[in-house]
Amino acid sequence: MYMEIHQLIKKGFSKTQVAKKLGISRSTVYRNLKRSPSDMAEWVESIQTRSKKLDPYKKIILSWLREHPDMSAAQVEDWLKEKYEDLEVGESTVRSYVRELRKQYHINKESSPRIYEAIPDTPMGEQIQVDFGHTKQKAVDNTEVKLNFIAFVLSNSRYKYKEWLDRPFTTQDVIKAHENAFNWFGGIPSELVYDQDSLIVVSENHGDLILTQEFQQYKESRNLTLHVCRKADPESKGKIENVVGFIKHNFAKHRVFHNIDSWNEQGWEWLNRTGNYKIHNTTKKRPVDVFSLERQHLRPVIKNLDIKYNYENSISRSVHKDNTIRYLSNRYSLPLGTFGKYETVCIKETEEKELIIYNHQTGEIIAKHNIPDGRGILVKDRKHSRDRSKGIAAFMDTVAQQFKDKELAFEYLQIIKEKYPRYTRDQLQMILKETKANDPEILSSALKECRKRNLYSATDFSDVVSYLKRYRQTSDTLIIDNAESVPSISHISNWILETEAQKREVDTYTAILEGESK
Repeated sequence: MYMEIHQLIKKGFSKTQVAKKLGISRSTVYRNLKRSPSDMAEWVESIQTRSKKLDPYKKIILSWLREHPDMSAAQVEDWLKEKYEDLEVGESTVRSYVRELRKQYHINKESSPRIYEAIPDTPMGEQIQVDFGHTKQKAVDNTEVKLNFIAFVLSNSRYKYKEWLDRPFTTQDVIKAHENAFNWFGGIPSELVYDQDSLIVVSENHGDLILTQEFQQYKESRNLTLHVCRKADPESKGKIENVVGFIKHNFAKHRVFHNIDSWNEQGWEWLNRTGNYKIHNTTKKRPVDVFSLERQHLRPVIKNLDIKYNYENSISRSVHKDNTIRYLSNRYSLPLGTFGKYETVCIKETEEKELIIYNHQTGEIIAKHNIPDGRGILVKDRKHSRDRSKGIAAFMDTVAQQFKDKELAFEYLQIIKEKYPRYTRDQLQMILKETKANDPEILSSALKECRKRNLYSATDFSDVVSYLKRYRQTSDTLIIDNAESVPSISHISNWILETEAQKREVDTYTAILEGESK
């Protein structure tokens, strides 16, 4: 362009004519005419060597592109923001940087585009579209796991919600997902649009829908208006089709699966970070911004459901091994020991925003919690926590009782506690194991040796016990109170080095020699 501008000027073209002929602005013409060839050469060289904002992340971006050639620039942007929360970078910056890397390192993008037909936007609060999807993910143990999800999208604002399961959905799961979605959106729309899924629809009798019994009861209790698309008619729910594809290719693709709870939590974080925050390609607006207006047009969620079956008892939650349950993206604590006692518990949300957790068989109330406004919160009752200081003290007393000199043992364990405050319980468990497997005299002797030589750890105690056991096997007598009876030990490593070599039968060597002679 620089050479063309100068050549046209030499031929007699005016600056305005040069700008029109080359399709550039007049200011660009003026700027290039002011530069000498040497200045231009230096400027071009500086452009080529100038550092870019994403250069510090070049290595990791390249590793992603090489491992996943079909990865989009939008997914690269999401992964960067997930891994580096403080990174602020524009969408176009990431797109151009990924394009340059693909060109420089010859990484062609693999793609399989799908065509969607645009449909007019519905009024605010008018419609939510719902659909199911599934993916196959690589787990941490390198196995493949099939995951299923249900997705919701408000047709006007494109505000989204989704839930995952590591098993097939049941009708009850679908109902629970609807309740969670309505709480996420803060209301119910005038119409819900579905595909002909067997969890919701039994059949379509010439336009008259026959719903499953459970979903029919739920529809009546929530006073929902349903619209079910005809088969092979994706145009009627094109927005949710796009959302399903977006979830598969931006969130789930190439992501490693650990467990279903962490997967759902990552999914909700993705919705807030990307799914509902990123500018929509069609509306050119952020869904979260438009949703703040559309939310006002939704019908409020009624807490008490008037339904024919006991819906309250059907809301159950699995008890996790950390003695918590999950409800509306939050975790709620249970008393210690609940995990081994119950597999599932039932929950009830009161009008005062209190969550009651109870045993569905006996009606016994297990815990009560106030429901917070946010998400991703651990709601914990202090009564459900272990009194760790009391537990350690009692454990120390239990271990000390195994020794003849209980006071000396307790003093020894107290020093171990001060030396290993974070691992006291592990140290005590190891010493307790030794006390159950060995003679009291051996233990007393080992305790005195450890005190004498300032060896304050469970590993050292175990090594001393092992050494003394071997020594007693070779000696007829063991005088505990006489320190001279114990052989001179300069360092713990000497005890460890005193090991007995493996002994083989003579026939073994005979067989080997005969084999070699052949």
